[in-house]
Amino acid sequence: MPNSTQDFLSFDQIREGIIILKNKGLRSILMVSSLNFALKSADEQNAILYQFQNFLNSLDFSCQILVFSRNLNITGYLEKLEEIEKKEENELLQLQVGEYRKFIDQIMKGGDIMQKTFYVIVPFSVSENQFSDQKRRMSKITELTEEVFQRSKEQLLQRVEFVAMGLGSCGLQAVPLNTLEIAELFWGMYHPLEAERGYYPEIPQELIE
Repeated sequence: MPNSTQDFLSFDQIREGIIILKNKGLRSILMVSSLNFALKSADEQNAILYQFQNFLNSLDFSCQILVFSRNLNITGYLEKLEEIEKKEENELLQLQVGEYRKFIDQIMKGGDIMQKTFYVIVPFSVSENQFSDQKRRMSKITELTEEVFQRSKEQLLQRVEFVAMGLGSCGLQAVPLNTLEIAELFWGMYHPLEAERGYYPEIPQELIE
């Protein structure tokens, strides 16, 4: 019997904005903004590095930093400009829009322009959860019950908030992805060419929060 796509994935499901791994571990993904470090003054750069160092030292759990690179595709933007150009009745504005469109098109033809997106993956292991029953605490959890999931989710979200605040002190904004956004991120990783063209399949309704 041929293997399904699910057999090659390292997670079971995405639920309430949380990735549930096959080993019952939980993951939350934060999308993080960027800043132009090179344009900062020397004092500003030192302050950012100092804050980031303090943030890393304050963590008592591991995090994963993911940099996702993709060719920037603005075909839709160029098509929109062409549509505006055709509909513009003012000849001067029409000429300006046309020249701008050609300028952007030439820049894109000059070479690949990469778009980078930054993420921080925050983990939580179900074994870290605290239970009143010592036997349950010591036993190996083989099933992620609703009670265990909700307890673990609450503690994971506390970590997410802590990470977001730490990154905020460095001048970065961090926003957790919801279920739909996580599904689109994974789909784009496995289908980079389609994602570059801006095509995403229809996500099943049960995944949309």
